[in-house]
Amino acid sequence: MKTNQILQNAAESVSSLQMISDQTISQVLLEVASSLRDATDAILAANALDLERMSPDNPKYDRLRLTPERIAGIASDMENVAGLPSPLGKVLSKDIRPNGMTIKKITVPFGVIGVIYEARPNVTADVFSLCFRSGNVCVLKGGSDADDSSRAIVSVIHKVLESHGIDTAVCTLLPADREAAAELLGAVGLVDLIIPRGSSSLINFVRDNARIPVIETGAGICHTYFDKAGDLDKGAAIVNNAKTRRVSVCNALDCLIVHQDRLQDLPKICSALKESDVIIYADSQAYVALESSYPSELLKHATEESFGTEFLDYKMSIRTVESVQEALKHISRYSSKHSECIVSEDPETVALFQKTVDAACVYANVSTAFTDGAQFGFGAEIGISTQKLHARGPMALPELTTYKYIIKGTGQTRW
Repeated sequence: MKTNQILQNAAESVSSLQMISDQTISQVLLEVASSLRDATDAILAANALDLERMSPDNPKYDRLRLTPERIAGIASDMENVAGLPSPLGKVLSKDIRPNGMTIKKITVPFGVIGVIYEARPNVTADVFSLCFRSGNVCVLKGGSDADDSSRAIVSVIHKVLESHGIDTAVCTLLPADREAAAELLGAVGLVDLIIPRGSSSLINFVRDNARIPVIETGAGICHTYFDKAGDLDKGAAIVNNAKTRRVSVCNALDCLIVHQDRLQDLPKICSALKESDVIIYADSQAYVALESSYPSELLKHATEESFGTEFLDYKMSIRTVESVQEALKHISRYSSKHSECIVSEDPETVALFQKTVDAACVYANVSTAFTDGAQFGFGAEIGISTQKLHARGPMALPELTTYKYIIKGTGQTRW
């Protein structure tokens, strides 16, 4: 079937999705979650085919790799979404005009949401659950790297939909080729919104080529500033967790900014990073502070390219500053406006940092690893928006709705 016809089928399924009861939507999601667990072996076999085509040294490899635990986590996130209240039909405002006319502003689905993503098979399930719960049809355009995994997951979803007599077009997976991506980006009148998830190059490509509205998500150049009033034990744990928990995710630490008064503590701050073989690109002051304690093969001199880089790997940079103001300037220059953190016990410095930093999530004494829809209590997420229009930060059910006005009267006319 040609891509244009696939997109038309998706658009035509919107009305049928609106007729499904909230109870049925929850039941379908619970059944899909259970079926994903039951299909673990089949999904892992498909994932193994994808992994064979990618080098383990590729930073995307960890994102692509599924395990029984990760599949169980995907299913658990879907169950969380199933248990959340519907975001639809919420009355945002109500007004009775002097002529007796009633105007209500209520939440409604976008309609058809297209999501373009790279080697992240978990996105396939997450996007379906969030879109289905919020009454939206999802059109998925995964990367060729994860095509076998994504198709195995969609196959499970479709079987459950069919058992309930629901049009499987409400969860549409496009071919993995570039032609399908081009048609999706130009699907004016068929797709209401595009959300890219992946590298900055993918996001830039989608933004530059889409003919329909785009919400940018994914690219994370994240900093942690260790202030002169920072707690050493807290800071060392936060830095290690933010960098090494999962290096391939967008909330991972890319640059540690350290106040010059704490350079003597840098060996301890970075001590645990050695166990994960993290390569550090240090500026001159940080290099001197680390050269006698950090493995020489892992310690490099920073260049201009070391800053403003989303490493997605066991790599990070270190920048030394003389003040919080200098740290703020560095972040303002290099941040992708995703997640930024300060380690400090000084309330005034923390308040200044959190007020001044322009990012979706601004942390104080907490690892940036928590920028995640599930960790925020949203069940799951469709992405982390780094823009300011409509949605910002973890995008979950409320962010997948727009609104319309419902007007009722008793025969009023206007001349």
